[in-house]
Amino acid sequence: MDALQLLVIEHETQCPPAWLGEWLTEGGAELDVRRPYAGDALPADLTAHDGMVVLGGEMGANDDEAHPWLSRVKDLVRGAAGEGTPVLGICLGHQLAAVALGGEVERNPAGQQIGVLDVGWTGAAADDPLLGSLAARAATTAERPAVPAVQWNMDVVTRLPPGAVELARAPTGELQAARLATSVWGVQWHPEVGAEIIGAWADHDRDDAQERGVDLDAYVEQVAAARERLRSTWPELADRFTAICREASGTAERPEPAART
Repeated sequence: MDALQLLVIEHETQCPPAWLGEWLTEGGAELDVRRPYAGDALPADLTAHDGMVVLGGEMGANDDEAHPWLSRVKDLVRGAAGEGTPVLGICLGHQLAAVALGGEVERNPAGQQIGVLDVGWTGAAADDPLLGSLAARAATTAERPAVPAVQWNMDVVTRLPPGAVELARAPTGELQAARLATSVWGVQWHPEVGAEIIGAWADHDRDDAQERGVDLDAYVEQVAAARERLRSTWPELADRFTAICREASGTAERPEPAART
């Protein structure tokens, strides 16, 4: 059987595919990780790939002049939307996809979103091909607790592209997830990270955070404490994405992935 081929765009060393890459690989995908910041070329289109994952980064979604490859990423998103190739954007990737398809991204007037936040699913999420099964966990009873998600962002999508569907909003109202086109999804949270990666982000942001009176170490500890819940929640996102890619590409079905810890 041919392996599922996924293009993964990494924008900086501190934002690797991490857990998500692990889960996608366990689900039968081969990852073609491109690092344009290190000189890797991006493909002209996605004809050699069954789907694309666009990771996070500290640059802004409109910083094309400083980071020229962002324009190419947006071109790939538009091409994928037109061809029906599945795309998953994470944090910056979500914002890039939104801008590529006609939305807007701005600095969050309420300030930085940071730490482990509950996902605030909308009614439309229940029927979503990618996130619907996760949205089913959103009941507030003890048996079905809220879904946790790590967020670490200053910018947010403030206007969705035409035809996009809101799938989740944060407790404070900011967009957390959307189906930006029929085959394109964006999530503002980071399903791929734990305290190991968040700790490096905290070290990088420490001086600025101290000026703002933010205790980053407390948020790192929060993420560390949520590790088991995060590791048991987000493999399902990887599984659903690979299934959607297989369906879109006609790739042969693979065995169910092994249980994860």
